[in-house]
Amino acid sequence: MNLTRNTLLSSFTLALAFALSANHSFANIPEYHDLEPNRAQQITSVRILEGVNRWHLRKHQLDNALSEEFFDRYIETLDSGKAYFLASDIQAFEPYRDQLDEALQSSDLKPAFQIFNRYQERISERLKYTISLIQKGIKNLDFTIDETLERDPDKSHWAKNEKELNDLSRRRLKDTIISMRLMGKKDKDIEKTLKKRYTNQLNRVNQANSEDAFELYMNAFTQIYDPHTQYFSPKVSENFDINMNLQLEGIGAVLQSDEEFTKVVSLVTGGPAEKGQELKEADRIIGVGQSRNKIVDVVGWRLDEVVQRIRGKKGTTVFLEVIPASSKSDSDTRVVSIKRDTVNLEDRAAQSDTMEIETEEGPKTFGVINVPAFYANLSCQKHSGDNCRSTTHDVSELIKKLKAKKVDGLVVDLRNNGGGSLTEVNDLLGLFIKTGPTVQIKSSSGNVEVLEDDDPSVLYDGPLAVMVNRLSASASEIFAGAIQDYQRGIIVGDRTFGKGTVQSLQPLNYGSRGDRLKVTMAKFYRVSGVSNQHAGIVPDIEYPSLIDHEEIGESSLPNALPSDQIRPARYYHDTELESALTFLRAAHNKRVDHNPEFQYVRDQMASLEVVRNKTEVSLNWKARQQEKEDLEQKRLQIENKRRSAKGEKPFKDIEQLKSEMESESNEESAAAGKHGIEIDYELKETGHVLADFIELHLQQTRMAAQ
Repeated sequence: MNLTRNTLLSSFTLALAFALSANHSFANIPEYHDLEPNRAQQITSVRILEGVNRWHLRKHQLDNALSEEFFDRYIETLDSGKAYFLASDIQAFEPYRDQLDEALQSSDLKPAFQIFNRYQERISERLKYTISLIQKGIKNLDFTIDETLERDPDKSHWAKNEKELNDLSRRRLKDTIISMRLMGKKDKDIEKTLKKRYTNQLNRVNQANSEDAFELYMNAFTQIYDPHTQYFSPKVSENFDINMNLQLEGIGAVLQSDEEFTKVVSLVTGGPAEKGQELKEADRIIGVGQSRNKIVDVVGWRLDEVVQRIRGKKGTTVFLEVIPASSKSDSDTRVVSIKRDTVNLEDRAAQSDTMEIETEEGPKTFGVINVPAFYANLSCQKHSGDNCRSTTHDVSELIKKLKAKKVDGLVVDLRNNGGGSLTEVNDLLGLFIKTGPTVQIKSSSGNVEVLEDDDPSVLYDGPLAVMVNRLSASASEIFAGAIQDYQRGIIVGDRTFGKGTVQSLQPLNYGSRGDRLKVTMAKFYRVSGVSNQHAGIVPDIEYPSLIDHEEIGESSLPNALPSDQIRPARYYHDTELESALTFLRAAHNKRVDHNPEFQYVRDQMASLEVVRNKTEVSLNWKARQQEKEDLEQKRLQIENKRRSAKGEKPFKDIEQLKSEMESESNEESAAAGKHGIEIDYELKETGHVLADFIELHLQQTRMAAQ
C-alpha cells in the first residue's frame, strides 16, 4: 500500500484549539512549507546503501526486519520523547514499516519526507500552543495540584488526540518552569526566556530544508548498522574537515544532540575543556555566552548552531551554562568558563612523577607516567626519523629517568585516554614485553591481521600497574588488554569505554556535493581472541566511579556491535600475577572500606542511583521544593561524612558547601594550565596494590629458596 500526501492529511485533520493573545504574533516567522527530495539526494541514498553493504563489518539483509528497525529508528530520531506525534500519526505511517527497504533500493525518499513534514507540522503546533500558555502568564498555571510527568518515553504512550497532546505540553511546560524556579530564576524572567526559546525554536522549524530531512533519515538508516556509521552531508563534511585541520579555534569537546539539549560526549585530550577540568562528559549544555552575564539559552537549538556559538577566536573565553552529569536534578546548573585555544602536541604529551607509599615494610617509591593520548608527529617522522615526539619516544625517556631514581614499581595512567595512533600503542607495548602479538584486526572481508612487537629488548621489566576508567578507549583498551592477557601488569580502575571498532571515511562521489560515509570496516581483538568492543576491559581490581555506564560508553549506544571472539594468537603469559589476584583484591577491599575518598564515591553512587531510577516527577511546586531540599541535605550529609573521616570541620549548611565547592573549582581552573601530575587517592591506592604485589612476590621467592 502506498501513502499519498492527501491520504496522510485526511488521516488526521485537526484544528488548533487555542487563540494567541493579542500582543503576540507569528507574523515575523516564515511559514513552513512541505519539503521534497531532490535528484541528488535520491542518487546519494542509493550510494549510501551500496556503501554500507560493501564496506560495513555487519551484514544486513534488506528485508522486512531491516525495514521495521529502520522505521522505528527514524520515528525515535524525530520524536524520542513521544511529545509531538499522535497515535493516529504513527498508525498512518504504519504501512511504511515493511516498505522502507524497498523504497531505499528504488531511491524512493517520499516516505522520509512525508513523515518529516508531518513531524514539522506537529512540532510547530506544539510550540505555538506552548507559547500561547506562556502568553497567558505563568500565574495561570496551577502548581498546587498533585500531578506528575513521566520523563521515560519507554513508560509513555503516544497521545490519542489533541486534548492529550495539549495536556502533555502543559505538563512539560510546568516541569520546565519548576526547574527554572529551582535554579533561582524569577517568574518574569522565566516567561521572557521561555517565550524567546520557543519562538526561536518555531523559527528554526519553519526554516528547515530538504538537507535536514535527508540527513536525519539516512543517519537513522546507517545507525542500524552501528552508532559510528554515519552519513556526512556536505555541511557536516565541511565542518569535519575544519575540525580536523584545526582551522577554527574552540574548546576541544565532542558534542551531540540529546533531545532538546546538547550533550558533551567526550573531551579532546590536551584541549581547553579537558585542561580546565570544569566541563565533564555527559554534561548537558543549556546556555552559551561570550560573557558570564549574557548567556543565551540554547535549549532546542540545532547542534551545528550551538557548536557555531561555542567556537571563537583563540584566547577568547566562552561561558557555558550546564546541567552537570553528576547532578541529581535538572535545576542544579552551573556556569563554566573555557578559554578557547588550539590543541598542541605539548599539551598531549606524556608526563611523569613519583609518589611515596608507606607500607609495613617501609616506604616505597613508585614512578607514575600519565599518557593522555597515543600521539605521533607524522610530518616530523617523515623527514627526521626517530628523533620526533611521539608517545613511545616520550615514555621511553621518562622510564629511563625513573629507573635512574630506582623506583620500586611503575604506574601507567591511561585514565581519560581516548586513544590515537595504532602504531604507537603497538610500539609502546614493546617497551614492556619481549616479543609477540599485540592486537588482532578483523576486516569486513573476514581477514585477520596481527600486529606484533618483534623487538626482543624490554625497557622496563619491573612491577607494573595500568590505570583505566570509563573514558579510556580504543588504543588505551588495546594497551590495557594486551598487558592483561600477557599478565605483564595489574589493570586497576573502572571498566573501559568498549570502543573496539575501526572507521573509514569514504567519499560518495556524486558531483561536487562533498557527501561522505563514515563506516565501520574492522574490529579490534585482543591477543586472547576476545574483542574489546562493547564489553571494554574489565580491570583486575575495580574502583568505584561516578561515571554513569548508562550514559557513557559503547554499551550505552544503540545498535553497538557486540563483543565476540576469534582464534587467539600465540603468546606467552606469566601465571604469577593470576595466582596473586585473590590476595590483592582482598587487601584492596580491606583498605578502601576505611578510605573516606572511596566511601564518598560509593555513597554518591548510591544517592545518584536512587535519583536515576525515578523517572516520574511531581509538578507540585511545594513538593519539588521539598525534593530539592532533601537532595541538598543528602549531599551535605555525604560531604560531611567524608570531611569527618578526614578529620576536617563539617560544613554548617548547604550554602557553605556550595561556596567551598565553587572556590575549589576556581582554584582548579586557575591551576589547569600548569604541567604536573596530581597524585590523587586512586593513584595512591594503586601504589598500595603494587606494594602488596611486590611483598607477595618477595615472600614467594623466599619460600622457593628454602
